[in-house]
This record gives sequence, C-alpha cells and structure tokens, in this order.
Amino acid sequence: MQCTPPFQYEPDSISHIRLRSIALPLTTAVSDAKVLTGRQKPLSEVALLIAEIQTAQGVTGMGFTYTLRTGGTAQFAFAQEVAPLLLGEDPNDISRLWSKLAWAGASVGRSGVTTQAIAAFDTALWDLKARRAGLPLSKLLGAQRDKVRCYNTSGGYLQASVGEMLERAEQSLARGIGGIKMKVGHPDRKLDLSRVEAMRRQLGDAVPLMVDVNQQWDRTTAMRMGQALDALGLEWIEEPLDAYDVKGHAQLAEALITPIGTGEMLVSAAEVNRYVEAEAVDVLMHDAPRIGGITPFLKVATQAENRGMILAPHFVMEIHLHLAAAYEHQAWVEHFEWLEPAFNERLEIADGYMRVPNRPGLGLTPHDQLKQWTVADVTFR
Repeated sequence: MQCTPPFQYEPDSISHIRLRSIALPLTTAVSDAKVLTGRQKPLSEVALLIAEIQTAQGVTGMGFTYTLRTGGTAQFAFAQEVAPLLLGEDPNDISRLWSKLAWAGASVGRSGVTTQAIAAFDTALWDLKARRAGLPLSKLLGAQRDKVRCYNTSGGYLQASVGEMLERAEQSLARGIGGIKMKVGHPDRKLDLSRVEAMRRQLGDAVPLMVDVNQQWDRTTAMRMGQALDALGLEWIEEPLDAYDVKGHAQLAEALITPIGTGEMLVSAAEVNRYVEAEAVDVLMHDAPRIGGITPFLKVATQAENRGMILAPHFVMEIHLHLAAAYEHQAWVEHFEWLEPAFNERLEIADGYMRVPNRPGLGLTPHDQLKQWTVADVTFR
C-alpha cells in the first residue's frame, strides 16, 4: 500500500494592501433617542473602511470596519500608518498580527479608533484564510448551524410615525425576517409605551419584538419602564442604561422578567468581558468591528458561551452572520439593509432566518459603485 506523502505547508506572505474610505449614504436619515436628547445629529451616512489584502501566492481577503457620524477620517488615518507593518508577514498568523498592530498604536490606546481600524485588517485576514480553505467563514470557525434567526431594526427609528413604523415592520416580515426591533427613549415615556403597545397589537404575541433605548434612561426610569414593558412579552430591552454601567444593568437583569442586553457601544474585548464576567446581562451584543475584529470577538464569545448567554451582535450582519452561526447557544443577527449597496451579493432570508452563504470567506465582493462614494483610496506594496 502506497502512503501519501505528508502535507507540507508552504509559507505565504502579504504583498499588497488596499485601503478605501467610503462615505455610504442612507436613503433616509434616521434618529434614535440620542438625537432627541440633543446628544447627536440624525444619521445620514455610514463611514466604511475597507481593507483588501493580497498574498504572494495570489490569495485575497476583504474586510471592513465602520463608524457612524464621526471618526471615519481617524480610522482611515490610523489604518494608513499601520498597514505597511503587515507587508511580508504570513497572513495565517492572525492573532500575532492583531497584537502587532495593537501594540504599534499603544501610545494612543488599545481600544476605540485604533482597534476599530485594526478590525478591517483582522476581518480581511480571516476572510483570506477561509477563502484559501475554500470554506465559508462560519465553517472554518466550526459552524453550529447554517442559518440564524434575524430581526430588523432599520424600520423602527424614532423619526418614523407609528403608521410608518408598522408598515415597515410588515414589509420586513413579508421579506422573511423573523423579529422586529424598535427604538424607544422619547422624553415622554407614555409616548414610548403607546408606540410599543401599537407594535405589539400589530404583530401579535407570536412575533419576537425588541426595544432599544440607546443608553438614554437613568436607573430609576429604566426600572419603571422595564416593569411596564414586562407585560408586553418582549424578547429583550437593549441598552437601557449607559454602556459602562455594569452594576445598573445587572440590577435590571435580576429584577425584570424581560431579558436585558447591551454591548454595542463598547470598544474593546476587555470592556465587554466585564459584563460577561459579572453575568450582568442576558443578551450579549458586542460588535466585531468596534472591538477590533473577529479575533477579539471570538475570545469574548467563548466566555459568553461558557455562561450560556444569548448572542445578538450589533449591526454588520454581513460579518456577524458567520460568527453567530458558530456560537453554541441561541443567537440572533440584526438586519440592516444599509450596507447592501457596498457589495455585489445579497444574503438569503426566509422563514425568520438568515442563511449563511456557501461562498468562501465572508462571501462578499465590493461593488463597483463604491467609486462614487470613495473619499480616499491607497495601496501599499
């Protein structure tokens, strides 16, 4: 019997890196509670930082990060500074390269803008690794499922009237989306309750309904509103308090029937882990681009998995679908159509679930129309 020679790994190296800064417009500007309280302006575009990495062997990977309202210029500037540090490196050494880039920017911090910029490179390296293996990213990570429950948020912002909000919810359900999330946080709490009650009547008890406060309640208001909302059978109450109030979230999670979720505004794995270690929420909602990419996301998810937490990552369904599919326990992905113009492909949605694409890597390629929204474009080699 002839033996097959053992596989020999052939080292590869990063030869080209392309960075693009994109100002992707929204069809309609939207407002959440942070706008009503005067803390922010309506959101009219998403700032994308796209990184495309190519190796000497001709394998490519694409990743991206983002910011809302401000910070896109800073992300792009930092990415330009550290991108040359990846040239000549083995693209398979993802964890080591993450640390290399993080320490390169340590003087300005290993969280926030720096790690958000690193997320574009990190995601591109994971995409590249999965493409090299000929696997969807979820399969490379060890998929638990090939589809994930999904809910829509983009139709439930506060600038929409009740009628507009209900119409958008019905459109989402008709498209196959399984749940609806709506924004709350009006100064008039009775108005919040009436809008949620109207949505519950429209949807019925069987459709999962979530609310998102965007950090605009104090502890007393959150407890009172949470008790009132307990009667409506919500899937969760999201960000009822300031994102850094671990103790306050823990108190709400202990006292209320409705599950409590948070995590999207945290900007490092260490910050998210404070919630996990304290078991201060029921639903963990960390965001891969915001905490530095897939590498730190997975480290946090492992800790949450050990505690049986529900996973519902914030935004960027294009990335989080794969990560949620590899999570052991109940998971959700958040449907936003905002980034769809950036890519050639569309995600398949049916019967309340978003299906993981069979294409290698993330299964995405940048659309040519990005040219019209490109703010800056630079290549390193």
